[in-house]
Amino acid sequence: MIGSSVAYHLSKRRVGVLLVEKKGLVSGTSGACDGLVYLQSKRPGAHLKLAMESRKRFDSLQEELGMDIEFRSHGGMVVVEKQEELEAMRLFVEDQKETGLEVMLLDRKQARALEPSLSEGILACTYSPLDGQVNPISLALAFLQGAKARGAKIFPFTGVTGFSRKSHNLVGVKTTRGNIETRVVVNAAGVHAPEIGKMIDAEIPIKPRRGQLLVTEALPPLLTRGLLSAKYLAAKYNPALAESGDLGVSIEQTKNGGFLLGSTREFVGYDRRTTWSAMKHIALQTSRIIPALRDVRVIRTFAGLRPFTPDGLPILGPVRNVEGFFMASGHEGDGIALSPITGELIAKWIAEGSPGMDLSAFSLERFWPLDVESKAI
Repeated sequence: MIGSSVAYHLSKRRVGVLLVEKKGLVSGTSGACDGLVYLQSKRPGAHLKLAMESRKRFDSLQEELGMDIEFRSHGGMVVVEKQEELEAMRLFVEDQKETGLEVMLLDRKQARALEPSLSEGILACTYSPLDGQVNPISLALAFLQGAKARGAKIFPFTGVTGFSRKSHNLVGVKTTRGNIETRVVVNAAGVHAPEIGKMIDAEIPIKPRRGQLLVTEALPPLLTRGLLSAKYLAAKYNPALAESGDLGVSIEQTKNGGFLLGSTREFVGYDRRTTWSAMKHIALQTSRIIPALRDVRVIRTFAGLRPFTPDGLPILGPVRNVEGFFMASGHEGDGIALSPITGELIAKWIAEGSPGMDLSAFSLERFWPLDVESKAI
């Protein structure tokens, strides 16, 4: 998703682009996730501001790309089931409002008026009209098609094996299909970004975080908006909660009527298998929030790997001491929502020398603030 967006936005600027993908197109994280475009799930501050800028671009993206990306802007809700969650979400909503997000707290009656399928047992919901849904595979392919139409070259089944440098300057990329002369490289390899980083002696603190999902049979319209549970939001930012197993859930009904029900947050390396315990947990939790799901058939399950960083923020921008090497990875579960703005900013940075906004909160150097020379002193 991120690499496709960067390629598209660079090609719009008439920059020559060659995109290499080790496996098939959209075969990794972007092809194994849900399609929620959520602002409420972003931390107040720089993260939420970036997401809000990205969200503005979705309104015109389908027309611009010329493909049906199934974008729907019906809003989204966060379900609150316990009193302690309610107090936490009340504060979270106020912080998000201060950042500029349009969001509100609804009581049970107001929430069920918007979504009648919600259980009578919920306490409340937060609601933002700016949240939405998109088909992530269609979006990634649309970015790729748009890039290709503007002259970009796309090489699937092509692995990167190393880089050529003169002093601190990049001059080329070594691949399984031969060498490519270039002065600029964007590492948008997601969970595999650290492997690429090692080739230039850069330590990139990204590790895979598995998310398992259930897919149901197609149903008549039952749910208009995407749903997250307050517990799910908490587990996103607190790994200890994720390890406890009390994860919460995400729920969305897709354009074709099927439900995507998720999701776990597990550190299990690159293991993309699904587990019975996770499937049972997701089914029980989601059917408690929407009782009508209890008798629905599950047609398949799958798992994807999110690129997790220690502080939950993506890594964007140039890497110190390697001229021409840019990072665009580590979005974890926010890659879909942040893809338009990420591609636009990285492309502007490469073409003009600056992204046009302060992205210091997302630099790789936030993890390693001192370079080698400083450490030696």
